Amino acid sequence: MDNALYVGLSQQMVLRREMEIIANNIANLDTTGFKVESLMQKTDARAPAMTLGGPKPVKFVTADGVARDFGQGALRRTDGELDFAIEGQGFFRLQGPDGERFTRDGRFRTDEIGRLVAQNGSPVMDEGGGEIVIDPEKGQVSVSADGVVSQGAERIGKIGMFTFETLAALEKTGDNQYRNTANLLPQPAAEARLRQGMLEGSNVQAILEITRMVEVSRAYERTNRMIDSEADLSRRSVERLGKVQ
Repeated sequence: MDNALYVGLSQQMVLRREMEIIANNIANLDTTGFKVESLMQKTDARAPAMTLGGPKPVKFVTADGVARDFGQGALRRTDGELDFAIEGQGFFRLQGPDGERFTRDGRFRTDEIGRLVAQNGSPVMDEGGGEIVIDPEKGQVSVSADGVVSQGAERIGKIGMFTFETLAALEKTGDNQYRNTANLLPQPAAEARLRQGMLEGSNVQAILEITRMVEVSRAYERTNRMIDSEADLSRRSVERLGKVQ
């Protein structure tokens, strides 16, 4: 009976983690460029708590990492001069204090020296790894679909858009940014198109996430009832053994 209790508890731990991920998805429903996440699971064979009968080994449920769907989010028009959305697969490259970061969040601005930066102040890198500096005295900023930044007739840079052979190399680091954990060389996202005056919304589908939340909640309740039933059965067995003795 102890085995059943431990299996149930392992399932509840996984369900709690899954609920946290779903809640985070819903909380980021309106976060620019956010990508929906889901929990991966696996079975983990362990020695049974009790060796009298029952399966050997016992298979417990454990979390096996977080999967992320990098599918396209809907584009919405803002008409902001320094708002950008990537249409297609690709990421902006930023120079962070701890190395390069990648993001789909195109809410850019200029800092005190005119550099194009992300919301947290990290400079946006051009196709060659340099910074893009905008001079407010040169007039309106225009950006072409392939990322070329111009002021008037002068080209001042090209916003880089990059992708990877496998997106599993990207690890979330906060501020809606990712880090390249596999040291893969980022490749130019040749098929991607840049849309000025637009932002990419999250790809979270609220109805699906709420449905998942209900399913996880019900699964947790079922597991809890099973644990209570097994604990009650164990208690009654101990009571009967005491009476026999």
